[in-house]
Amino acid sequence: MENQFFVDSVHLSSAALEKKHRLETDPMFRKSHMEYLPGMEKIQSDVCEKVISQMNSFDYTKYTEKDVKAALEHESCTIEDFKALLSPAAEPFLEQMAQRAREETSKHFGNTVYLFTPLYIANYCDNYCVYCGFNCYNDINRMKLNMEQIEKEMKVIADSGMEEILILTGESRTKSDINYIGEACRLARKYFRMVGLEIYPVNTDEYKYLHECGADYVTVFQETYDSDKYETLHLLGHKRVWPYRFDAQERALMGGMRGVAFSALLGLSDFRKDALASAMHVYYLQRKYPHAEMSLSCPRLRPIINNEKINPLDVHEKQLCQILCAYRIFLPYVGITVSSRESAQFRNGIVKIAATKVSAGVSTGIGDHESKYKGEETSAIKGDEQFEIDDNRSLGKMYQDISDEGLQPVLNDYLYV
Repeated sequence: MENQFFVDSVHLSSAALEKKHRLETDPMFRKSHMEYLPGMEKIQSDVCEKVISQMNSFDYTKYTEKDVKAALEHESCTIEDFKALLSPAAEPFLEQMAQRAREETSKHFGNTVYLFTPLYIANYCDNYCVYCGFNCYNDINRMKLNMEQIEKEMKVIADSGMEEILILTGESRTKSDINYIGEACRLARKYFRMVGLEIYPVNTDEYKYLHECGADYVTVFQETYDSDKYETLHLLGHKRVWPYRFDAQERALMGGMRGVAFSALLGLSDFRKDALASAMHVYYLQRKYPHAEMSLSCPRLRPIINNEKINPLDVHEKQLCQILCAYRIFLPYVGITVSSRESAQFRNGIVKIAATKVSAGVSTGIGDHESKYKGEETSAIKGDEQFEIDDNRSLGKMYQDISDEGLQPVLNDYLYV
């Protein structure tokens, strides 16, 4: 099997093996990855069909040096131009692409860079995604913060000066239900001006409820837009249903969210096609919901607990830079986030070219911000991290480094009246 490496390299405890056998024999988990499960809302939308059509027709080997030069000369970037800029033929033109991307970024965002931090409040997960440290068979320390603990974590983060937070959970409705996440949003609104969510996909009415609780935007990683490859990587759980995940951002906008963010996890499948599909997802939804704020992330695979061998498949920093520059040229108004998965050196460089948002003071574990921010170890049990980060700079250090690059760090640009 193509994904056997991933499966064999994750160490399963006896309890996890028993759970795995129980789930694998449950008829609900043997359904097609394209078939909706009970309770999943199905919306009427043509966006998916358009995105997948563009991805399937993308033969990046056909583009030439001439195509790339023409794309860079055009005042506005067409879909065909964007495809050329993602192709291998564009790699020798990375400097020219970076210059064009820098001009577009400066034109639409000035010299500002936005800062935020993630807060993981639970790492329980009901899915078996073979590349993720939170997957339900990985033998890690599980934890779910209660509201008192969440507020303590938020206060520590807010005291550092941070004004935007991204709340994350593992994908488990049983352990982290909508009411629990909603209460966390209400707490976050006490301490932060911007509240984002990165949780399991939910229905329109649930997004509406979370927005009323204080959430401003929703981030969903499609992981890979190749549905066949997706099936081999998402073996069990609600996340296995590919089309329900695809429509999550549109349901969030229908539920009143101000903004949505998109991403593929580069390295899971053909990264050029996934990069194209991510941008086309934004492109078509942007035209359907012109009032909404939209952003793109560009994460690469990182090592996880019990599986340190998982790394990007042929997605190196040069290719990552090419994708980010192509994103900026094709979608000049869209925010671009580069996470702490990447090195400090790479992030320092890319914010001068294409990225508009970076995380700081990051922890992908549960309940450890006091020790991370204040250096005060506690006896409390902590939940294990989702993946290893590369750039662990604090907010203060990140703020100073961005300033030293001649850029303006921004903590918030929204006023609520």
